[in-house]
Amino acid sequence: MSVVSDFFEQLPSRVDPGKTAGLNNSYVFDIDGAGTWTVKVADGGVTVDEGDTGGDCTIATSAETFEKVVKGEQNPTAAYMSGKLKIKGDMGAAMKLQKLF
Repeated sequence: MSVVSDFFEQLPSRVDPGKTAGLNNSYVFDIDGAGTWTVKVADGGVTVDEGDTGGDCTIATSAETFEKVVKGEQNPTAAYMSGKLKIKGDMGAAMKLQKLF
């Protein structure tokens, strides 16, 4: 298993419901070299589906950059500003993602 797939597999059990209360957004993560996942956040709960089932925004990046963000070695905002991470769709929804990590 890769770091990326492990992250998405374990995400629902790791998220603090206190941090996601009131969030109702869905995100598609298109991770080059690893796969695509859809993360839905609704009323404190998080579900993850493999593939693109539609979302408020799509976050696209390489597996290498994503792993660094997950490990805290790469600031997601800096990755976005330098073009290593791309966001399509609702930028407000993307900004709320910081609460999840």
